[in-house]
Amino acid sequence: MEAEENREGIKMPTISVIVPVYNIMELLPRCVASLRRQTYADLEILLVDDGSTDGTGELCDRLAAEDSRIRVLHKENGGTSSARNLGIENARGEFLGFVDSDDYVEPDMYMRLRQAVSGRENWLVQVGRDEVDEQGGQLPGICEIPERERTFSADEFLRELLMHRGDCSFCTKLVPRRLLGADRFPEKQLNEDFHLMIRLLQRAEGVVSLPVCGYHVFYRLGSNTRKVRENDFSRVFSDNVSNADLVLALVEEKYPAMRPVAVRFGLFQRLDYLLHIPIPQMRRDNRQYREIVRFLRGHLWDTVCSPYLTAKNKIYLLALTAAPGTARRLHRLGMKLKKNQSKYSRA
Repeated sequence: MEAEENREGIKMPTISVIVPVYNIMELLPRCVASLRRQTYADLEILLVDDGSTDGTGELCDRLAAEDSRIRVLHKENGGTSSARNLGIENARGEFLGFVDSDDYVEPDMYMRLRQAVSGRENWLVQVGRDEVDEQGGQLPGICEIPERERTFSADEFLRELLMHRGDCSFCTKLVPRRLLGADRFPEKQLNEDFHLMIRLLQRAEGVVSLPVCGYHVFYRLGSNTRKVRENDFSRVFSDNVSNADLVLALVEEKYPAMRPVAVRFGLFQRLDYLLHIPIPQMRRDNRQYREIVRFLRGHLWDTVCSPYLTAKNKIYLLALTAAPGTARRLHRLGMKLKKNQSKYSRA
């Protein structure tokens, strides 16, 4: 693909945007339209049809016929990471972007990202994101958008991730392809972005965070990582614990001074797990549940002394360490009472 020239006649690198697609007939046109409107012209749009069965694959082909920048790859169903990885292998661009097929982006998002990374060979750059629900309402933001451009070293950004302040999503970022090396998204695992991000941070110089919202997450019931059905215990909570173990091992090997933050991250991820696991699954024959409780009991001193946990975090963790089943039942009762109070106050 020929690179576009800017006003000074300097060739601009191609950006390949990879979109994993699966049974998304209703929302895909909006996503693709937002990419076709990009002010950065030298854009390759890779739609990776992950074995759709509802006609979405044919829709991808029709969209490609309308715009020469769109290429379609068809594959057997293997999940989001598998689709992204196939897109990486077939991308022609020097830079990579990733967009989920139910989301959409601002028209100048990739122009802003490309301008910000200019002259920074081994840097990642990101925009902010927001979330909208199925009724079009604005949901609370996951990550705070900075008031001005911020620059983080790789170590600083890793710390931001471990403090749950940073954004690990690849959808908000522009990634130099060479920075990936042989690394790819882990397949058959949720929260795969975090897993790959901590690997990239070992090679990247840092991350530039722009003070703009360029990416819009559509919070759709049924999405792999956005399930909110009552009593649904998504494996994302289990994968989050696995990621915490991975990053703790990395920190202990390469960033020992950051260990208290990594331990805090592991405790917090296990707290999230224990507050979501259905009570009937809190059994001795549930190996991961048993190992999580053992971890809490082995890090009791870290829980008490951590300067990075709130008082509320510590109370919950200590209760779950001492009597996980009882603490979980009391938590569920409290949530029901809070929900009823909220319902009555609106009546």
